[in-house]
Amino acid sequence: MDYTVGILGFTAVLVLMALGVQVSVAIGLPSIVGLFILLGIPQTFEVVSTQSFGVATDYSFSAVPLFLLMGYVAMVSGVTTSAFDAAAVWTRRIPGGLAIASCVASVPIGATMGSGVPATAALSKMAIPEMIKHKYDKGLAAGTIAATSTIAVLVPPSIMMVVYAIYTQVSLSQMLLAGYLPAFLSIAVYVAYILVRVKLNPSLAPETSHEVIPFKERLRVTKGMWGIALLFVELFGGMYTGLFTATEAAAVAALTAFVLMFARKKFDWPTLRKGFLESMETTAVLFVLLISSVFFVVFIGVTGLPQLISSAIVGADLSMYAFVAIIMVLYLILGCFLPSIASLLLTLPILLPVLVQLDVNLVWFGILFIKMAEIGAITPPFGMSLFIVKGVMGNDISLAELYRGIWWYVALELVTVAILMAFPAISLWLPNTMFGR
Repeated sequence: MDYTVGILGFTAVLVLMALGVQVSVAIGLPSIVGLFILLGIPQTFEVVSTQSFGVATDYSFSAVPLFLLMGYVAMVSGVTTSAFDAAAVWTRRIPGGLAIASCVASVPIGATMGSGVPATAALSKMAIPEMIKHKYDKGLAAGTIAATSTIAVLVPPSIMMVVYAIYTQVSLSQMLLAGYLPAFLSIAVYVAYILVRVKLNPSLAPETSHEVIPFKERLRVTKGMWGIALLFVELFGGMYTGLFTATEAAAVAALTAFVLMFARKKFDWPTLRKGFLESMETTAVLFVLLISSVFFVVFIGVTGLPQLISSAIVGADLSMYAFVAIIMVLYLILGCFLPSIASLLLTLPILLPVLVQLDVNLVWFGILFIKMAEIGAITPPFGMSLFIVKGVMGNDISLAELYRGIWWYVALELVTVAILMAFPAISLWLPNTMFGR
């Protein structure tokens, strides 16, 4: 009986999502109905109240509004545009230099935005018109920018990482630090691909300029990145040395972003009000999502489905790597249709007990999950990042050109995930060597 209710509840969640119902409602409503059936009304109300209070009072979650506010203030201060300009002056004369500059700039831009979606939108506005102006192949230009979402989401303050860490109860500081080396690995793979492909076919990215940019001019442009550099030092240095917890680092970075706004003379009250409102709205949405997902965790746990699946996997004698590989394929498929956070909240209640039983490092698995979910977001024909680039560029780039350019990056990202699976130390070295862990 309990298994049947669990399967029907899980099916109801999928159907509601397919119908376009809000994710929080699609997850929460079947869970509450299922709890009513299994536990009765009084005990269900007790579960709902205690679990909601537990999520709402979780101290770690206070990092989310602080990171969101930091990202908004940094964006309106103009520090994000300096990242692409600074990267471009150093790579302009390299074959494919503007595309390489976009990859490099995705890290500092992601470090101020907390999500791959706004980073992709920002780079689309900054970099694609510049590449088209210099007669870059449109597929290469658009594909490069769409793919940067898989890099930006790995760099603190990644909101997805914060949610994952809270959900799995792993150290938030360790989870955030784990993303840096995989992000740099992705950049190295992208840059190598661009250099080789442009070398083989120079028409893809003609040389942008024969003019030599003076060294002093390069330094002048690079100095514009001092704001992003300061935020990076505070986030990475503070957490790695143990000087700040992740939440404290978020608070310090948010304060620094306000200082940058004043220093760059970008402050005004309407902008400040808008920043607070947007941060509050996004935080509220995430709160409701997390509360709904906790209901789902309790519901699925009561049905016994996680234990049933765990026993089946142990009985099948699957190795840890074989199980993780199967789950990665699942996340790739889900990422084509669902936002990353929906994939996370839908699957972890069932998978987490199995991961714990198989002794899977949850920080390492979190990095793999985020990579695969974001690869799904760039996989044609339904990848969300593709539609963001298309929406920003309008008729300047066709979907056919975008699809032609992105497939190379999907293949590169799958190779990168394979490397991260084969060498967990790439993800775990920084968390394992941080002070005060």
